[in-house]
Amino acid sequence: MPAIPEHISIYATSTGLDYAQVDTVVTLPTFRRPNHVLKTLHSLATQITSRNFAIILVENEAEAQEGAIAAAPLFLNNECKGMIIVESARGNCNAYNAAWLMALHHFPNLQQLLVIDDDELASPDWLETMCQAKERYQADFVGGPQVPVFEQESLNHWAKHPVFSPPYTVSGKVPALYSSGNLLVSRAVLDKMPFPFLDLVFNFTGGGDSDFISRSLVAGFTTAWSAEAQVFETIPSRRLEGEWIRDRGLRNGMLSTRIEKRKRAQEPLADAKTFFKSLAILGVSPFKALIKGMKSRSVKIGLYYIHVGLGRVAAHFGYNHEQYRNPEKN
Repeated sequence: MPAIPEHISIYATSTGLDYAQVDTVVTLPTFRRPNHVLKTLHSLATQITSRNFAIILVENEAEAQEGAIAAAPLFLNNECKGMIIVESARGNCNAYNAAWLMALHHFPNLQQLLVIDDDELASPDWLETMCQAKERYQADFVGGPQVPVFEQESLNHWAKHPVFSPPYTVSGKVPALYSSGNLLVSRAVLDKMPFPFLDLVFNFTGGGDSDFISRSLVAGFTTAWSAEAQVFETIPSRRLEGEWIRDRGLRNGMLSTRIEKRKRAQEPLADAKTFFKSLAILGVSPFKALIKGMKSRSVKIGLYYIHVGLGRVAAHFGYNHEQYRNPEKN
């Protein structure tokens, strides 16, 4: 097991926690969302389950530490059981890696960890439902839907947009997962996959989670989906602006190319195969956009597929959109 780097430190811990009894850990990275992270923590503290679980809150804002400061009383008075850590190296991959490594170091009987983001709320039976899905499908990863919650009901039609809609609607084994916003990872994966788990090259682009799952699938691990294990994601209005939606489509296309190239790295002519596949996806994207746009009666939904195609091809020429570099715009 790798040693804990110096840039990871413990900020606060709950008292009376029997670390050896914990079999499930929920990891929660936070960055400049002190008000919402308290809501997220409350949704975790009120989970309906008999499992022994702990929470690792990862503060990734090393200077102000607003999330850690706001959450500390909840841990110190045992409303939340677990610990708050500070990962001073910024980036979402750094935050995830820190939490997962600390879980391995501090909870010897860990069987699985779950991931939720600081702009999400867990449904009351989320943790139990995710763990049951892991056991039912004998899966190493389990994903669940991130249900978008918009500021106004009049915006609910955006839930059908590919940026916000889940990749699956039915529970069961699935070929792949793409997000850590609602994810279970088994201990077996963490024991076998090399550290750092998430590649730091994805720190500000996103996609480190999808790349990690992709590499784990190559290593023989399996994925499943639990449609019932919902988390509710708060969507600020800025994410509905045309520029943000366009950039997300371009970014998703770029990440698709980068992850596929890494996955096929050992194949003969891997780069050429991926490039021609990207060209093909871009070539059919106008037709797919027309079909999807007409079916949904939404030009914006149709355009998404063109943006993805453009992002895939642009990635071959060095396009690297770091959408998380400026958090105030995300």
